[in-house]
Amino acid sequence: MDLRWGTPAARGVLATTILGSGMVMLDGSVVNVALPRIGTEFGASVAGLQWILDGYLLALASLILVAGSLGDRYGRRRVFVIGVVWFGAASALCGLATSTEVLVVSRVLQGIGGALLTPGSLAILQSVFHREDRARAIGAWSGLGGIAAAAGPLIGGLLVQLWSWRLAFLVNVPVAVVCVLLALRFVPETRDEQVTGHPDYLGSVLGALGLAGVTAALVEGPVRGLDWLVVGSAVGGALALAAFLLVQRRHHDPLVPPGLFTSHTFAVANLLTLVMYAALGGVLVLMVLQLQVSLGYSPTAAAVSSAPMTLVMLTLSSRSGALAARWGPRWFLVVGPLLVAAGMLLMLRITPGATYLGSVLPAVLVFGLGLATTVAPVTATVLAAAPDRYAGTASGVNNAIARTGTLLAVAVLPAAAGLTGTAYQDPRAMTAGWQTSLVICATLVALGSAAALTIRDNVLAAPAPAAD
Repeated sequence: MDLRWGTPAARGVLATTILGSGMVMLDGSVVNVALPRIGTEFGASVAGLQWILDGYLLALASLILVAGSLGDRYGRRRVFVIGVVWFGAASALCGLATSTEVLVVSRVLQGIGGALLTPGSLAILQSVFHREDRARAIGAWSGLGGIAAAAGPLIGGLLVQLWSWRLAFLVNVPVAVVCVLLALRFVPETRDEQVTGHPDYLGSVLGALGLAGVTAALVEGPVRGLDWLVVGSAVGGALALAAFLLVQRRHHDPLVPPGLFTSHTFAVANLLTLVMYAALGGVLVLMVLQLQVSLGYSPTAAAVSSAPMTLVMLTLSSRSGALAARWGPRWFLVVGPLLVAAGMLLMLRITPGATYLGSVLPAVLVFGLGLATTVAPVTATVLAAAPDRYAGTASGVNNAIARTGTLLAVAVLPAAAGLTGTAYQDPRAMTAGWQTSLVICATLVALGSAAALTIRDNVLAAPAPAAD
């Protein structure tokens, strides 16, 4: 396919991919807002709240690689539609959960659906749009997908405050139905015609076990200490990840083709993705808690407080993608993360007694400007640095790295900031942990900015690399 920007077919494809990925973005922002109410209803500790987030992220990060490969192999639209249906069904189970444990299991199932649909949305854009229009399409996908992120906190806050956190999950069901209908109507089927054999299921299992073991050790270690479960999880996870790397080197059709990372630009852009999403995930989760616990915001007010950040992304992301295609992505990927770090440092002023206009709004605006400058160019850079036949795989790798960054941040930051047990319910402890987390995250993002100086600046204009 070779769709051109502005045609009816192109608009239909964009609407479908934006709605599908937007549903996942909506869920993420809504769940963050709902966490305090979920913790109160189920009597959850910090570790319980971490598992509600990380159960989902673990499934998403672990399976997104094989999901991208499945799309390349069996049809990107087919796998995308299956993922949307799965995600909607699992969302219904989350809305009906009766305990923390049941909700965690339902969130894991939801993550499987998210893994199936997330790489498909980007791979569809990469495979059906004309090369000159891809960066613009990805920018529109990033920006318009922000509508869900902008509306999500407001909708979620209202649902949580006026009725129940359960509707924050149940709202996904009708969205999934509409997305499936659009996909069947507008999205052409594409696949990699050169692929043969079976996907790397062993690698997928090893990757999932490795991430699960490391995550369990990071989440439970501060609570349990170095007992047999924590040590066994850490060792088992490390061994599984080592075996995963070995399998990738020897498998005839690996989840992560080693040749992809021989591209310096591909490797550095994914490194920047890792640190950006680690910082972003950690800050957004803790900011909702800080606003509600330490500043006394209602769920709706806490949700709406970050809306300007998403509106900035909505307004500017498409434009930054187009400008990066014209001028090259390097300086967007250097300046954008520095703006994000500056926004985080401004957030140090969000403490008890701080005003919204004086402290919260300036920080989220600078933060949002940095994200709008970075997200579309880094995504387009990752995809452009890979051969076209690996569109789904490259998208899956990038998404897996992004989710792993958030997964590790949610697992590590609370303990690094001194938030364990029910400490998050104490405003003084919450504020101290919040400020420590901001300094850690800003440092990570600044390091990512420095690495971006080495990215090849003509990657978006150059022909796609040849497949190995």
